[in-house]
Amino acid sequence: MNSKIGFIGAGNMTYAIVSGLLNSDPHGKENIYVSNRTMDKAERLSEEFEISFTVNNRSLVETCDIIVLSVKPAKYKEVLDEIKDVVTSKHVIVSVAAGITIEYIEKFFNKPVKVVRTMPNTPVLVGEGMTAVTSNNYTEKDDLNAVLNLFESIGRVDVIDESLMDSIPAISGSSPAYVYMFIEALADGGVLHGLSREKAYKYAAQAVLGAAKMVLEKEKHPGELKDMVCSPAGSTIEAVYSLEKSNFRGAVIQAMNACTDKVKQMGKTES
Repeated sequence: MNSKIGFIGAGNMTYAIVSGLLNSDPHGKENIYVSNRTMDKAERLSEEFEISFTVNNRSLVETCDIIVLSVKPAKYKEVLDEIKDVVTSKHVIVSVAAGITIEYIEKFFNKPVKVVRTMPNTPVLVGEGMTAVTSNNYTEKDDLNAVLNLFESIGRVDVIDESLMDSIPAISGSSPAYVYMFIEALADGGVLHGLSREKAYKYAAQAVLGAAKMVLEKEKHPGELKDMVCSPAGSTIEAVYSLEKSNFRGAVIQAMNACTDKVKQMGKTES
């Protein structure tokens, strides 16, 4: 990390990103700063990761090069109004909030401002995040690469058109929650049939991890991988049949539609 990175907001996403960054580069702590409107959360991060903290967003902006706006969408207006006068041409403003567009951020400034819109997910905490990235025309290649390098150090990164960004929370940003529910359900089934809770979570989580790795590394269609597990008249195809009778895929897609609708609604509310 050659750039100084400032996080405005000390919530869960900041914690996840900072933890992931320092797992990747333990010596990078001197280039990480965090600000928060209350002292307690900022102090917790500072003590755990030995990074600098402040309750003054403007001073953080003056110190740092990359400014990550890690606050709730409803707080963006307040934060942008506060820092707009100290943001210069050197700064790169990075959004991590669902529904907040580049245009919404740009309208706070009466000058060209580099803006990168991202949508990471919490597995950045363990270096296995997935982050979608898009940027405005003022963002130079080196600036974008600095942001890409930041997120590549904590997982995979994909540059997409901004028109697709509202679709990302449902499939990536929010989807770990669905996966945790699935793991919990698998574990409950294991406990029902005699496994201890500890062993059930271990078996379920490792199965999900391994299955995901197969999709990413074997470059086979998920349907083909599923078919490899399903023997004729076997137990797996019986389970698949039961899931299909319960509208398993339809329920997942319906949940994703609800998530996407909410993201779009949030964007309209804040803009």
